[in-house]
Amino acid sequence: MRTLCASTLIGEFFVIGFAGLVAMKEPDLSTTTVWTVSGIAMVLCLLLCGMVTRPGGVALGWALQIALIASGFVIPTMFFMGAVFAALWWASVHYGRKIDEAKARFAEQAGSSTPDAV
Repeated sequence: MRTLCASTLIGEFFVIGFAGLVAMKEPDLSTTTVWTVSGIAMVLCLLLCGMVTRPGGVALGWALQIALIASGFVIPTMFFMGAVFAALWWASVHYGRKIDEAKARFAEQAGSSTPDAV
């Protein structure tokens, strides 16, 4: 699960950075505000890469997805991009857990099928 979720978060890192560049063209937003919010979100993406398997990591990831969708109120394209990344996040968590379960079953089967050493 960790690899899939981390890959999604790294993709989001870049999308948030590019969204910050687009948001700088908004006359109502200061450059400082744009890069403070974008920077915090980008750092959160990187931190979550290491926290995904810890308690609350997936929930924080969902909070990031909601924030990404909500950023569509500033940059309308982000409604679409946020929805795409929310779907990717769901797939990463869902299929990542299935892969982890399959790996655990395979390791258990491989461990139980080894003959005893005499």
